[in-house]
Amino acid sequence: MIRRERAGDRREAITGYLFIAPALALFALMGVYTVAYGLQLSFVEWNGFSPTRTFVGLDNFKDLLWADEALSRSVHAAVGRTLVVMVAAVVPTVLISLPLAIALNSVGRIRGFLQTLYFLPYVTTGIAVFFAWRFILLPDGGLNAILETIGLGSLAQSEGWLGNPGTALWATTAVLVWSTVPLGILLYLSGLQSIDDGLLEAARLDGASSWRIATSILWPLLRPITALLVALVLRAVLQEFQVFLLMTNGGPLDKTTTVSLLTYRLAFSDNPAYGYAAALGWLLFLFSVLLAGASFLVLRRKA
Repeated sequence: MIRRERAGDRREAITGYLFIAPALALFALMGVYTVAYGLQLSFVEWNGFSPTRTFVGLDNFKDLLWADEALSRSVHAAVGRTLVVMVAAVVPTVLISLPLAIALNSVGRIRGFLQTLYFLPYVTTGIAVFFAWRFILLPDGGLNAILETIGLGSLAQSEGWLGNPGTALWATTAVLVWSTVPLGILLYLSGLQSIDDGLLEAARLDGASSWRIATSILWPLLRPITALLVALVLRAVLQEFQVFLLMTNGGPLDKTTTVSLLTYRLAFSDNPAYGYAAALGWLLFLFSVLLAGASFLVLRRKA
């Protein structure tokens, strides 16, 4: 009897492995192989066309960080811009998402409609959205027209918000925030709906104001959600280059060239350098892992 049960368990296990085998094979091909291939490229000098590759060891990493003066200067500048975008994207996303989620959680019948409406920017095709924002931010675009209409024409940008080196990075960051806020609302809303209403009602009966409830009860309870949201926004900033590529292509004067966009340029420019691109990609990956781990540890200790 026991042998029969064991044989049945083996057949069931084999059947399960056969079902997941195609997915595992695809993951091995698109995941493991791709990662290993990228790591191999980071140690060679190759333009993508030459039949031979020159092994250079850690020289690619050294050139990116300090050895090659021109290249390292570009990398350092891109890192500085990326850090600015990280802060400028995370803080507004959290500060906008949480109040909107609290307001949405208090709505009754039309909550589902508003939730869908808020989430549309996140699921809308990025290319179409970014090009639409480009038109809005043009010299004769909608934003300048609105400022002129309400009597704030002095704030309008004659070169466009994306053409002015002083405003281009902030404009693209604002679009990035606009696209990540819906995700924050959804995460905070799921967290709010898991909080016991009796706790909030007891606080109201004790005379706590809405601000006091939000800062002393909701915010501490939602700290794990905040940690997750911060990690997701940081990932978007570090890996997302579409918004900068499609809206400004790194310009003007390279003022919107982030690390991810610089990595893309190194691989797909007129003179591609796949070794540099792979090495910079791995540096970006390692920084992303360390940053995500640090953010989770900091917020978890405060929880």
